[in-house]
Amino acid sequence: MKELVGIAEKIAIKLIERKQTIAIAESSTGGLISAALLSVPGASAYFLGGGVVYTRDARRILMDISDEAMKGLRSASEPYAKLLANQVRQRFSTDWGLSETGATGPTGNRYGDAAGHSCMAVAGPQQQVITLETGSADRQANMQKFASTALNLLLENLSK
Repeated sequence: MKELVGIAEKIAIKLIERKQTIAIAESSTGGLISAALLSVPGASAYFLGGGVVYTRDARRILMDISDEAMKGLRSASEPYAKLLANQVRQRFSTDWGLSETGATGPTGNRYGDAAGHSCMAVAGPQQQVITLETGSADRQANMQKFASTALNLLLENLSK
């Protein structure tokens, strides 16, 4: 968690300086991204909320993404990560939305993605979507790696 908090502290400085806000929609990181951002004193100045969107019900209830809107999309994909980031940004009326969706392990997901696969997206003044493949089946290590990669993706976009 120490590594995640270190990245979150850098993000906090940038968001507070700019008077900008963020919301998070994360899946396989299980709340680690939000926890890192919230562990920084003063987080209420920039963190507006979010959720762990781990199931179809969570997607519908928390993000208001209907089954119809998912036609042609699958979870743990770049298009879905982009949709999540934009949706959480819109629902919370924030400057930035950050999303993560993937397969932590020890096995892959039902969509054919191997353990260690994650897609993450930033929506805001900058937009970016990436895919990460760790090649590992270690669930906890993947959760940490997915969270640090997502936070670094946000930090990179805040630095542009």
